[in-house]
Amino acid sequence: MKSKLLLPVLLLFTCFAFAQNIDVSGTVLDASGLSLPGVNVKVKNSSKSTTTDFDGSFKLTDVPKGTPIVFSYIGYRTQEVAVSGTKMTVKMSDDAKSLDEVVVIGYGTQKKREVTGAVAVLDSKTLDVLKPARIEQALQGTISGVNVTTQSGAPGAPLDIRIRGIATNGENKPTVIIDGYVGDLGVLNPNDIETITVLKDAQAAIYGTIGANGIILVTTKMGKKNSKTRVSFNSYAGFQQTSRKLPTLNATEYALLLNESYANGGRPLPYPNVSGLGKGTNWQDEVFENAPIINNDLTISGGSDKITYSISGSHLDQEGIVGGDKSGYLRNTARIALGADLSEKIKLKTNVIYTYFTRNTLNENGLGSVLFNALNVPATLQPYDANGEYSLVPSTTGLGTEIINPLAQIANTYNDYNYKKLNGNFGLDYKIFKGFTLSGSIGFNTSNSESKTFNKQISYGGKVFDVQRSSVRQGAVNDNDYSFDLFGTYNTKIAEAHNITGTLGTTIYKQWGNGLYATGFDVPNNSWENADISLTKGTSETLTNSSYVYDQRRLSYFGRLQYDYKGKYLLSAMIRRDASTKFGPGNKVGYFPSFTAGWVVSDENFFGQPKFINFLKFRASYGTLGNDQIPNYGYLGLLTGEATYVFNGSLVNGTAQGQVPNPDIKWEEAQKFDVGLDMKFLNDKISFVADYFIDTRKDLLIPNIPVSGITGTGAPGASAPTLNAGTVKNSGFEFAIDYKDRLSDNLTFSVGYNVTFLKNEVTAVNNGTGFIEGGAFGVGQPAPSRMEIGKPMGYFYGYKTDGIFQTQAEVDAHPSQLALGANAAPGDIRYVDLNGDGVIDTKDKTNIGDPIPDATMGFNLQLNYKALDFAVFTFASIGNDMVRNYERTLSDANRINYVLDRWTGPGTSNSTPRVTTGATSNNVFSNYFVEDASYLRIQNVQLGYTLNPEISKRAGVTKLRLYAGVNNLYTFTKYKGFDPGASFGPTNRDNTSQSPIGAGIDYGFYPIPRTYLMGLNINF
Repeated sequence: MKSKLLLPVLLLFTCFAFAQNIDVSGTVLDASGLSLPGVNVKVKNSSKSTTTDFDGSFKLTDVPKGTPIVFSYIGYRTQEVAVSGTKMTVKMSDDAKSLDEVVVIGYGTQKKREVTGAVAVLDSKTLDVLKPARIEQALQGTISGVNVTTQSGAPGAPLDIRIRGIATNGENKPTVIIDGYVGDLGVLNPNDIETITVLKDAQAAIYGTIGANGIILVTTKMGKKNSKTRVSFNSYAGFQQTSRKLPTLNATEYALLLNESYANGGRPLPYPNVSGLGKGTNWQDEVFENAPIINNDLTISGGSDKITYSISGSHLDQEGIVGGDKSGYLRNTARIALGADLSEKIKLKTNVIYTYFTRNTLNENGLGSVLFNALNVPATLQPYDANGEYSLVPSTTGLGTEIINPLAQIANTYNDYNYKKLNGNFGLDYKIFKGFTLSGSIGFNTSNSESKTFNKQISYGGKVFDVQRSSVRQGAVNDNDYSFDLFGTYNTKIAEAHNITGTLGTTIYKQWGNGLYATGFDVPNNSWENADISLTKGTSETLTNSSYVYDQRRLSYFGRLQYDYKGKYLLSAMIRRDASTKFGPGNKVGYFPSFTAGWVVSDENFFGQPKFINFLKFRASYGTLGNDQIPNYGYLGLLTGEATYVFNGSLVNGTAQGQVPNPDIKWEEAQKFDVGLDMKFLNDKISFVADYFIDTRKDLLIPNIPVSGITGTGAPGASAPTLNAGTVKNSGFEFAIDYKDRLSDNLTFSVGYNVTFLKNEVTAVNNGTGFIEGGAFGVGQPAPSRMEIGKPMGYFYGYKTDGIFQTQAEVDAHPSQLALGANAAPGDIRYVDLNGDGVIDTKDKTNIGDPIPDATMGFNLQLNYKALDFAVFTFASIGNDMVRNYERTLSDANRINYVLDRWTGPGTSNSTPRVTTGATSNNVFSNYFVEDASYLRIQNVQLGYTLNPEISKRAGVTKLRLYAGVNNLYTFTKYKGFDPGASFGPTNRDNTSQSPIGAGIDYGFYPIPRTYLMGLNINF
């Protein structure tokens, strides 16, 4: 009887127990009310767990009522919430006290509160707002100490990143490490990026000889464990237009000014009757156009308890605002990332990226470029003649031989470049015993590129661009590298107070490749369709083929010891030994040590309970890093030059010695010092970071320094050697402040400001003369830029002006200017006799400006109101100068309208000289052509709307966001040219690096376009 009664009772209790298990769903938000994806949601004391979706949603099934659920996420306080119903909303607060956010520091990670170097992080949320076509653009104005300049606004054009100034005459770009291997930012899809970490000081010493210019660490997105498959589709489309047109003279203004110029020169008037000319042709309107841009990318990610995955693809198609598809860029990427726990001790991680892009280019950034012609062709000329053909620009003395019709130039430009790259890494982590992990990874890059340029047989009317014989030049390049990293990391804690982390490892790096170029003549039908060497039959008297092969290796050992006492006193020491084949037998090996330290003052007992200041840390670092970014085999004499000589009575093409060897060449040495502080206050609403730094670069690798009058260096392939011949010092102060707050349940905002003050000074030039020249101005004039002791790198060297001569009496009372090319007359520029010797000559040249800004800063604002979000990002550069060199000084070339304020008689102008066809010295390089190029740019403005999730979910969509934005909205500047933010130095003789000596000279930069976008983000 008892057993019969016991069974129903047990069944009743069992049913009651099962009745208390419920399905729970909810949303996790941050302190500002925004959804948090990727939050770990775990039933306490159970293996049941999940992660929040893209919109912060989660779901757990069969959870006992009253059971605590644990919510944890890096950078937020862990919370426990008991299950009381089927729906819950959890708000997580910032974990500012523990600062557990993990920062990548190279061969490992570290909690943000423990970082003792100058390290800055840019996350994927900022990239989502900025929507950059290239990742480098996102660094401008968002991270202090980082300056990004464009070489051109053309689609696909490279961007130059400079971390804490310009330190060398060779390669200044930082090294990019993508998931542990050396890579290239320009070939990545921005939507694949999780974080970008910038190492600015001696913290980068773990990378030794490749770390002197700073290190950029890129972490790509991975799937989340225990999460269902997530699909994210992002798309935007828009159009681009020029952000600026220069006010050139219209036809009537041009004719009147030219008449005045000819009259002042005592010559007959070229336009006796100017009536009926009207405005004529605006050549900028002819060459600029609205160009489309479209981008789509798709990401599928997820994971189980053991495996995570992320698969993505992207497509970017961008035409140019000059020439349309003649300067177009198309990029496709595909990526797969997998992580797997092979066992309790072994973890696998792999990431492979394929990139394909094509790019077409126009002649730009120099005399004879498309925009140079658009500015200098007179408005009185028409684009087309009576037969509908492109009109010819007369080859008169007043218009020279390099100014041609820019529309004809675009139409007759034919080139194509395509690039394929496969890169990635495979890594294993093996936990050998408690606290010790052995990590190994193989990273690789392999790329193939093909180029083709067709020179059509054509005449522009006796110009230097006339092509007498059609030709096609084709090239094929193969570049490869791989790296193998093996390192062990040991973590231990002694007496619950002493925390020690040691890292010891080795890196093997190999880079090799080859290139082949050939030229064929007499293209069939003189057409692009037949432009292929296999179809050409013409021969040439000169060498038309060339090739190269290279192989460079590096073997490195590194170690790092990190120690902290109770998380308050932080110490770190690093050393790396590099051996490189780039240097001769006596200089192959270098050692690069560094030390960092920190003190978390806010953890001290005397600090008391956090009130106004919630967190305060002081830190300092000092170390030595290297730079080996020079061509291979500089220490050897190689037969890479061209030679023509007489053999058996005939002219024969042969081979000669190339670059003069330097067996003593070694890497540059960067001594980096930094002191800084990190602080949070006002209940963690405000964060503040400040640093003072000194970066001294010694033994600069300077190419092409003359050392011999016997060995020829003028032949193709030949050049003077690269020497360690200089020292440059960069010092400055930078700080960043961010303020985040919630004004109401519906309104949150964040605002950030950062600024960097920089002083650049050359302290040694060991080439025998004490200076190195570079750059170009006008035609046939001396180099306008210099590297010289006591001056900034690449400063402008010319004459200083003192207004305009108003009368002949002023001319007579002034030192003679005849040595500059002509006697002065009223209306001419007056130059300063700096040395007081009574003559204006080359001895009076001086520093008249430099292209390096004194300060750069960024200001960024983001607002969220209910379903609306708004963001604006700005950047400013203060104190950088630019040389106005886009105007041809020929008498008949068109002018910018500031010339309308020229001198026409005593008292009419003291800034702009007279116009004349007679001889003057007004066109010699002086500060008349140097302008303050300081600017403030509104880089990005975006307004978005997120559809109510309850509505979008009915269509199976977890999140739907629509937005509209403008990139490069407006630039405030006094500079007269197209773009004050462009800076493009000449290519060094190594044909690789860009020299800062000659940067900041404007030949008519292709402007960065203003881009209007509309887009959507959809998550499934």
